[in-house]
Amino acid sequence: MNSKIIATTLALAFGSALSNAECTGPEVPSLPAGDSATMEQMIAGQGAVKSFQATNIEYMSCLEKLFTEAAAVVKDASGDAQDAAQASYDTAEAAYNNAVSKEEEVADAFNTAIRAFKAANPS
Repeated sequence: MNSKIIATTLALAFGSALSNAECTGPEVPSLPAGDSATMEQMIAGQGAVKSFQATNIEYMSCLEKLFTEAAAVVKDASGDAQDAAQASYDTAEAAYNNAVSKEEEVADAFNTAIRAFKAANPS
């Protein structure tokens, strides 16, 4: 009985922490059109990508903390508390995976812009 009280308390505390979590993903940067951009615009685009990546790493660290905490609650809880913690885990994990995908998309888009810039400015 005591372990159920502890598990429920953990789940409630985790649910409260999750609702107060400040994990906010970064805005996807606007990238220059490589075929018509100036060198300065490409350098600014590179800076925007680096800033996005740094902020995204912080965001993913925040999410990782959330799903790690949720996994611990899932392990120790049962019933509704376990279900709520599992749902929190699934949500944080999906957000993390989405953040990884967005970072890959931004990198791919900027690499495409670089190739277009080089093709338009062969010298």
